[in-house]
Amino acid sequence: MTTMIRASLLACAFPLAAHADVLDIQPVTENVWAIVGPLEQRNPENLGNNATFGLVVTDAGAVLMDPGGSWRGAEMLHATIRRITDAPVTHVINTGGQDHRWLGNGYWQAQGATVIASDAAVADQKARGSMQMTGLSQLIGDGLAGTEPSHADVTFEADYTLEHGGMTFQIMHRGQAHTPGDSFVWLDSADTMFTGDIVYVDRILGNGSQSNAKSWIDAFEAMAAFDPTHIVPGHGPATDMATARADTYDYLVNLRNRIGALLDEGGSILEAPGIDQSAWARLVEFDSLAGRNAQATYEQMEWE
Repeated sequence: MTTMIRASLLACAFPLAAHADVLDIQPVTENVWAIVGPLEQRNPENLGNNATFGLVVTDAGAVLMDPGGSWRGAEMLHATIRRITDAPVTHVINTGGQDHRWLGNGYWQAQGATVIASDAAVADQKARGSMQMTGLSQLIGDGLAGTEPSHADVTFEADYTLEHGGMTFQIMHRGQAHTPGDSFVWLDSADTMFTGDIVYVDRILGNGSQSNAKSWIDAFEAMAAFDPTHIVPGHGPATDMATARADTYDYLVNLRNRIGALLDEGGSILEAPGIDQSAWARLVEFDSLAGRNAQATYEQMEWE
């Protein structure tokens, strides 16, 4: 069965009308949009699209930051994009190795788009892809139908420049953050930064076994050095630098400072969830992730 026939059958079997309100469209500046998914866990309704995606419409077609969390998630994302523009999506940039940053690649490649990602992101995707597919099968069930791991057509080590439709997209990988291959995308002409999972807004970030809080701080600082007016984060609505710093950078710094003090006192990893993170208790998923973030930070810092 060809990919296009498969897509058609899936569209008939799983109508997208039931998912029409999952993704919100947020205008950012001229020709730039944030497509904002829900902040909660992946589920059959959001099809793995519990993240924020960026869209830039150029004279030569649209550039999409991140493809969606599954084949059907990408299809949902495309339906949302059609509410903005009829232009084809010609390029998709994977900003990292998390599932919603790449598992929709196959759908867009079937539409003729070129996918771009850092070498480190592709390595991470290959290392964790099987685990991600298994996890998604439990979280979104039949919504995973048609999804097959597919990787970038163009890869780069640290820097890649996409010149497209009169716009310049500077894609930069500056080290491990939420995942080993996280990149940010600077669009100077729109004074806009697409951060992927380097920035979380309104939702607590996840510092897991695939993350590194120390280099995450460094990656944030490298991104912030561009002093963007507009930030399209990996989770949450488009925002400004002050909010991005408060919800992500300051939280990471607090994690490392508190865990550093605990280590200096001879405290154990079992005590890590008790560090003071109360200033961020307002963030979605705080109760489920704060303790785990602290323990992961302890493991990362124990042998520094």
